[in-house]
Amino acid sequence: MDKYVGKRLDGRYEIQEIIGVGGMAVVYKAHDNVEDRTVAIKILKDEFIGNNDFIRRFKNESKAIAMLSHPNIVKVYDVSFGDLIQYIVMEYIDGITLKEFIEQRGSLRWSDAIYFTMQILRGLQHAHDKGIVHRDVKPQNIMVLSDGTIKVADFGIARFARGDQRTVTDMAIGSVHYISPEQARGDKTDEKADIYSVGVMLYEMLTGKLPFDADSAVSVAIMQLQREPQLPTEINSSIPKGLEQITIKAMQKSIERRYQSAAEMLCDLETLKKDPMATFDNAFFVDNSPTKFVDTMSSTPASAVSDDEFDTSDEGEKNKMMVPVLSGVAVTLIIAIIVLGLIFAPRLFRGTGAEIEYPNFVGKTMDEVNTDSQSKLFDIKWEYVVNDKYDRGVVCEQSQNAGKSAKKGAKLTLYVSMGQTTVTVPDVYGMSESLAVSELTAKKFTTIVKKTADDEIESGLVIRTDPQKTTVVAEGSEVTVYVSTGKNSRMVDVPNVVGVAEAKAKSYIEDVGLVAVIRQRDMKVGEKYYEKGYVISQDPDIEQTAQVKEGTTVTIEVSTGIIDYSLKIDKIPDDFVSKTSTLSAWVDGKLVKESEVLDLTRIKSYTLKNIKTTVNKNFTVVIKLKNGDDYEDYLDINVKDALKDDYKVTWTYDNYTKYSENTDTSSDNN
Repeated sequence: MDKYVGKRLDGRYEIQEIIGVGGMAVVYKAHDNVEDRTVAIKILKDEFIGNNDFIRRFKNESKAIAMLSHPNIVKVYDVSFGDLIQYIVMEYIDGITLKEFIEQRGSLRWSDAIYFTMQILRGLQHAHDKGIVHRDVKPQNIMVLSDGTIKVADFGIARFARGDQRTVTDMAIGSVHYISPEQARGDKTDEKADIYSVGVMLYEMLTGKLPFDADSAVSVAIMQLQREPQLPTEINSSIPKGLEQITIKAMQKSIERRYQSAAEMLCDLETLKKDPMATFDNAFFVDNSPTKFVDTMSSTPASAVSDDEFDTSDEGEKNKMMVPVLSGVAVTLIIAIIVLGLIFAPRLFRGTGAEIEYPNFVGKTMDEVNTDSQSKLFDIKWEYVVNDKYDRGVVCEQSQNAGKSAKKGAKLTLYVSMGQTTVTVPDVYGMSESLAVSELTAKKFTTIVKKTADDEIESGLVIRTDPQKTTVVAEGSEVTVYVSTGKNSRMVDVPNVVGVAEAKAKSYIEDVGLVAVIRQRDMKVGEKYYEKGYVISQDPDIEQTAQVKEGTTVTIEVSTGIIDYSLKIDKIPDDFVSKTSTLSAWVDGKLVKESEVLDLTRIKSYTLKNIKTTVNKNFTVVIKLKNGDDYEDYLDINVKDALKDDYKVTWTYDNYTKYSENTDTSSDNN
C-alpha cells in the first residue's frame, strides 16, 4: 500500500487515494480539513528529495505558478517544502483529459473544437502575460469538466521531467507529437512554442489524427522539422476553410509566420465563431502542383530564342525533365542531412574542445546575454524564477559559478527574474473589519469589503476572505473581505427544484433570497433517472427543511446524463488458459472500461468501477476475459434500473461462453 494513502499531511490534508502517477511526482486526492474541500496534492517522488538543484527550481517554479489565477488554469492553493516531503496543493478536477475525450469521440465537431481551443488559449494568454511559458501543452495536460469547462494543468513540473536535456529521446514520446520545431531543435522557446502545440491539438480534435506520427520519438521530431501536415479538410471535409487556415497558421514551422500571441489566434477564432464562412489571408498551404523553375539569370524574351536553341529530341526532353526532379531530390537529401546533423552532432562531439571558463552573466538582461560573444560558447537554457532583488528580465542566478572550468558547448542554466513576489493571504478570520483591512493593506493587498449575515460570527467581524487564508498569490492581489452583519432572522421558503432544468432551478433559488451552489454528478444505477442538465437532488431538501434563513446556501446536484456503476465479478473460471488477463466491460458493443492486467492465479474476484453509460433503460453489459489481443471468454449481464450501485455477478460454468464469431454479442472487439 502507498505510504501516504490514509495519512494526514501537516495535520490538515487527509490523503484518500492515488489519482495519477508521473515521471517525477504522484498525484493524490485529498480532503482539506481546514477549508473543508477536496483537493489534489502532487508529491515529489522520494528519489528527487535529495536533489538540491531540482528542489530549488521546483520551489521557484511553484511560486511562479501560484501567480496564475484564471478560470481555465488549475488553481494552486498551497505549497510545502519540508526536508522529507515536497508537495503542491491544487484544485481537484473531477473530469477527464482532453486526450481521453478525443479518444472517446474519434474526432470533435468543429464548433466544439473551437470552444475548447478558445478556453485553452485564454488560459495560456494569462500565463504568457505573467511571463510563464507552459512548454508542454498537450491534450494529456488539458482537463475537460462535465460542463465543458477546460482547465490547463501541469505548468512547470513537466518541464523538469525533461531536465536539462535538449535532444529528443524516447523518454519524450508523450510530448514529442506536440512540440514545436524550435523545441525539437533544442532552441530557446517562448510563448509561440505553446501556440504551435495548440495548433497540433486543434488539428487532432478536428481530424481525430495526429499530424505527424512514427515508431520513434526522433522520427516524429524530424517530421516536425521537415514535413508539412496533410490538410485537415482532406481528412474531414466538413471542417470550415477558415478553421483549416487558422490551424495551419498556428502550426507554421517558421516562428515569424505563426500566430505571435494567443490573443491573436483567439481573435481569428472569434471571427470564425461568428461567421463560419469567414476565411483568412494566411496562404500557408502545401502546394501540390509541379514546381516551376524560373531562370532569373536570363533577360532574353522567349520570343527572341530561336528554334535551334531547343533540343527537340526525346532524349533531350527526358534530360530537361530530369533536372528539376534530381534537383528536388538533392535538396531534400541535403535538408535531411542538415537536420540529422543538428540533432545528433551535439551527442557525437559532446565533451570535446578546449577548456574555457564560465562567464558571469548575473545582472545582465536576456538581450545582453544573447549579444555577448561568450554566450555562443555554451548551451544555454533559460528558467524564469521569482526574485525580489533583480528587475524583471535580468539574470539573477546561474547554474555554474563564474570562473569554473568548462568545455565549449557545456550546458549552462540562467535563471531570469520575473520581478514579482508571491505572498500568502494572511488569516484575518474573526478580526474586526478595520484590523483585517489594515493588515491586508500592510501586506500590499487591495481590499474589497462585503457585508453579509452570519448566525455564528458576531457583527463587525470577518467571516472569510476570497482568496481564502493561506492561499499563495501574487503581491498586490485583490482580496475580498466578508464581514458579518450579525444574525439573519428573516425566514424564506425553500423551493423544490428537483427535476427542474439547471438555469430555472438557479433562478428559483435566487429569487427568494437564497444562494445557489451547482454541482455536476453522474447518475447512480438504481435512482430515478434525470436527463442531462436537470436537478437530481438538493440540500436542504424541502421534505426535511421547509424554511431557512435568507442567504442560506442551497446546493443542487445536476445530472450529467451519464449512469455510473460498478460490477463485482466473482469466481473467475479456474480453467482460463492465461495466468494473466484483463477484464473488460462492453455496453452496446463498445468498450467502456478495462481493468489493469490481472494475475488470475491469485485473483478470483474483481470489481470494475466507474463503468459509464448514457443508456437509462435496460441494457446488456458484456464482461470479457482478454488474453493478449483476443477476448476469449465472456459473460452477459442484463443491467436493470433497480440495480444497486455495486452489482455482484458470479462467473460460473453455466453463464460464461467461450468466445467465437457465432456467440460474440459485440460488433467491435478492437
